[in-house]
Amino acid sequence: MTVNLAQLRALLAVVDEGGFSAAAPALGISQSAVSHAIAALERTVGSPVLHRTKQPQLTTFGNRLVEHARAAVGAAAAINDLVAENANQPTGTIRLAAPATVCQGLLPALLAQWRGDLPGVKIRLFEGEDHEIVEWLAEKTTDAAVLVDPDGHDGVQIGADEFQALLPRDHPLAGEDEIDIPDLDDDPFLLSDGGCERHVRELYRRTASRLRPTHRVREGATLIAMVQAGIGVSIVPGLMASMIDRRAVLVPLKQKLKRRLVLTGPASGSWHPAVTALVGATRSRV
Repeated sequence: MTVNLAQLRALLAVVDEGGFSAAAPALGISQSAVSHAIAALERTVGSPVLHRTKQPQLTTFGNRLVEHARAAVGAAAAINDLVAENANQPTGTIRLAAPATVCQGLLPALLAQWRGDLPGVKIRLFEGEDHEIVEWLAEKTTDAAVLVDPDGHDGVQIGADEFQALLPRDHPLAGEDEIDIPDLDDDPFLLSDGGCERHVRELYRRTASRLRPTHRVREGATLIAMVQAGIGVSIVPGLMASMIDRRAVLVPLKQKLKRRLVLTGPASGSWHPAVTALVGATRSRV
């Protein structure tokens, strides 16, 4: 039995991209070549690995195989990257996870900077909630992440922002220089179910007010749309300024709370060599 890396890469691409046609451009080959690679893999292992539905699904055996495929392909890539790093030419693809506010407020400029500093390194971005990103990094589903207020992680701080009140532009307090959280008690409050909830609760603990959310919203874009429509008010990180339009405003709070945004690799185990290079290049600029 000879399973080769090309077959394993094809399997992972079909799973990760959601189908044969989507896997082809990700691998830089034709859809027919992807199909042939999967068929060859199934002949080699003597068992189907995918159900050929509209969106291919792993078989039971395929589910077991894909874990080992990730390890094998990841190890081969790490070896290649290590050789390149040893020659002072870091290369490879980094799977980077970050919160939505960071993706919109910080990463566009950083991606351009990294492209110039490390032309051999490609970055594939995954957007998620704070808790999802922590899990992805711990499970090594991603190689690097931007974590919010992390403990026990090496890395480099790429930013910090302060929590502010998000109000409709025609709100009576929209023109104030600063807002005391109890002043929001008469408004319907929209609470993000994402990573910012713990920060909002911490801010309320510093006041005599009780947090009584009228609505709980998971997606930041939905929360912004609801505020802009006048449905309620919220408290959000300052980086969300890049996501709002003229129908809403951010106003500083009397109660101050900042969050730190840190680019890092996994807390345990070795880092992908390209992640080490990325963090190093970012630290030198900071």
